[in-house]
Amino acid sequence: MKMIVGLGNPGKKYEQTRHNIGFLVINHLIYEFGIDTKSSTSSKFNAIITEALVDRSKVLLVKPLTYMNLSGEAVRPILDWYKIDIDDMVMIYDDLDLPLGKVRFREKGSAGGHKGVNSIIQHTGTSSIKRVKIGIDHPQNRTVVDYVLTPFTQDEKPKIEESIYLTSKALMEWLRGAEFKQIMNTYH
Repeated sequence: MKMIVGLGNPGKKYEQTRHNIGFLVINHLIYEFGIDTKSSTSSKFNAIITEALVDRSKVLLVKPLTYMNLSGEAVRPILDWYKIDIDDMVMIYDDLDLPLGKVRFREKGSAGGHKGVNSIIQHTGTSSIKRVKIGIDHPQNRTVVDYVLTPFTQDEKPKIEESIYLTSKALMEWLRGAEFKQIMNTYH
């Protein structure tokens, strides 16, 4: 079983914000899978968990409801309950240090100042977690907190939609058995 975790914040007011790029990718994957969105929300896990079958293998698409900075509090219990190996998990999140729409695939690394990633690293005890970072650019004349909680502009949306599509396509290949290293080489 594999698990893809999209990082973001729950609630309507955060829905289309830069910090919710992980949730946007999960939503796109659900659409691409053609899954009935009768996903399960579990207070036990504090997450929206959508189950899917890809080539007869079960996949969990997860959106933690703990708010970004506490993402690990939802992720760890899900890994434990479903007995998912950390090597079978990918997390998707926004990256201020990448240009808008730039996608980077990594097999491990530090949190790089991202509090959601830091929470997951702390709760899993490892930084060897597959990840997809999607660039949201760095704010010019704003604080980081204000910037990440703003929606994408009309001019930015095409680049973001393209990066969401590219990420979804790459993750579908991984779910169908492609090695993550191969995904990294193909999509960089």
